[in-house]
Amino acid sequence: MATLLHIDSSVLPGEASSSRSVGDAFRKVWEEQHPEGTVIYRDVAADPVPHITADAHTAGFAAPSERTPGQSAAFAARVKLIEELEQADAVLIGAPMYNFSIPSTLKAWLDNVILLGRTAGETPSAQGTPVTVVASRGGSYAPGTPREGNEFVQNYLESVLKGTLRLDLNFIVPELTMAPRNPAMSELIPLYEASRERALEEATTKAKELAARLAS
Repeated sequence: MATLLHIDSSVLPGEASSSRSVGDAFRKVWEEQHPEGTVIYRDVAADPVPHITADAHTAGFAAPSERTPGQSAAFAARVKLIEELEQADAVLIGAPMYNFSIPSTLKAWLDNVILLGRTAGETPSAQGTPVTVVASRGGSYAPGTPREGNEFVQNYLESVLKGTLRLDLNFIVPELTMAPRNPAMSELIPLYEASRERALEEATTKAKELAARLAS
């Protein structure tokens, strides 16, 4: 039975969030393809994981017998998140762009699961796991656009997910999500609608392709 780890980080609920909507479309198809499977779900916006503390950080470099009670407790919380990643056959992450970067809650999750000598290093424990990131954004930061240089979400996530954790990374990018809400962007609404429709189609297609790949 396949296991999907699903991480949401948007502060907006339900249909108000493009990353959640597209992620839900992916997950729906995934569950249809894996009716006996498991979904581990974390909404780090509604239920944030702890930001890294000195105890949580230093515990990773200390032998279990040498850890203080504070280090042991903090490290146990990290290990729980790491084990969820290691158990997953696939990962789905909703990563909206906030002020040109990812939500701090998603960064906190990454800081917890990236552990040198286990999930990072020469032989990362989750290496090769497919991860689909729904990287929504209010504007457009695609190559050739005026704000191309402010694209820090995909660049950063490629570095940590693909470069550090060595996951098999794919992006779905719904853009111009502020067009229906910002009068100054009203002329971009058709482009937003096309982007959203394309993202939903990609979510369905990628979920089916991934299901077939894991079944083979």
